[in-house]
Amino acid sequence: MKHMPSLPTEAPRVDRLPPESRGSRRLRACQECDWVVALPPLRAGEQADCPRCGHPLIKRHLRPAQRSMALALSALLALAMALSFPFISFSVGGVGNRIDLSQTATTLIGFHQPVVAGAVILTIIVLPALYLLSVIWLQLGLLRDDPLPASHTIARSLAHLNPWMMADVFIIGALVSLIKIAGMAQIELGVSFWAFCAFAVLLLFTTQSIDADWMWFSLAGEPRAPEGTRTGETAAPQGLAGCATCGLINRLEPGGRGRCRRCGERLRIRLPHSLQRTWALLAAATVMYIPANVYPIMTTISLGHSSPSTIIGGVVELVQMGSWPVAAVIFIASVIVPVGKLVALAWLCLVVSRSSELNAAARTRLYRVTEFIGRWSMIDIFVVAILVSLIRAGSLMSITPGPAALAFGAMVVITMLAAMTFDPRLLWDAPLPRRNARRDPLDAQQNAPGTPQHSPGIRQDPQGIADE
Repeated sequence: MKHMPSLPTEAPRVDRLPPESRGSRRLRACQECDWVVALPPLRAGEQADCPRCGHPLIKRHLRPAQRSMALALSALLALAMALSFPFISFSVGGVGNRIDLSQTATTLIGFHQPVVAGAVILTIIVLPALYLLSVIWLQLGLLRDDPLPASHTIARSLAHLNPWMMADVFIIGALVSLIKIAGMAQIELGVSFWAFCAFAVLLLFTTQSIDADWMWFSLAGEPRAPEGTRTGETAAPQGLAGCATCGLINRLEPGGRGRCRRCGERLRIRLPHSLQRTWALLAAATVMYIPANVYPIMTTISLGHSSPSTIIGGVVELVQMGSWPVAAVIFIASVIVPVGKLVALAWLCLVVSRSSELNAAARTRLYRVTEFIGRWSMIDIFVVAILVSLIRAGSLMSITPGPAALAFGAMVVITMLAAMTFDPRLLWDAPLPRRNARRDPLDAQQNAPGTPQHSPGIRQDPQGIADE
């Protein structure tokens, strides 16, 4: 009788040989300020931050492979349940409708909104499912002490998928939708709704449980840092670049380009044409924001009377209904956040050339906030998707999507891309370093603006040379 392969009974290699088992120092270049530091040994629950800008470099978890795999399996099971049962149902005047989770996207296709429908289905179902399957594939290979095929390619894709998964944003959009129609119809939440809530929470925990440092060390080890690498200085003047995917420091070619020796990711001394691309995307987002607010985002038909509603109009209606908290959420997510993100990114692009006049650490924190909040503007798109698919009672009551939905969704995606193309390391480049040119590099590292005093000790070698 043939036996199925099983996991090893002893501790897998991913647990036996953590990154801290290396005898020599492990160096990293911060992705936000380009500062080269030596990582300290970390225990479970500890985190190493950049001493210059405070950017988290590594966060260590207990049994990371087992933890991520358990969470990913649980999230995938919750998603399967969410797709198998009714999501929400409503009834008004003896007429009702019940929808499944997938119908929140597919219904939009019937209203000639295939792009919006594709964005909804990708961000709440397809990409999260692909991410979870990738995590399970990777961790299963690590637990078997034998990485499965294509593990390196899949591991590289995880960081790129993360910003585009919006299950948590969809849940907030669903709650807003329920509050908007609660006074007009009777609402019943199905098993799928609660399963999707559990899925969104488990997906969030799964993304936070990924220990990329440990994962890449288990997949491919860790080559030594290039000879002569100095800590307490920026990487670019040394001809080095840190990999944004696996963290490894690499020596660049004379043209400032190269590929990571461990994961194969393309490297640049700085993102090429970062400011030009960011300005172009900001201009495109500004253009799209105009029709997104001028045209109606959805049209409500009640007793044969058609009532188009813009984004601001929807906020005013919620205020008139007395739903101040929901109106505040929509106003912040759909008006304040997009405009604030456009202004913040434009201001960051302008002050790059005058960095000596401003605080680089404060500007970097502004960039982090700008990058984080951009995805939450998708709440309005998800509200439209849910209401259009759910409220379908003919002339008695129905909702159709407006032309602003596509424009607003495009604006959200473009602003997210603008934040990704902006290189925050430019904020720390000249002329800021000249202010500290007369200081010792180690003193500059310890006293740089925004240096967090509570961060785990990033060990400095007085010689500042990588061990070989």
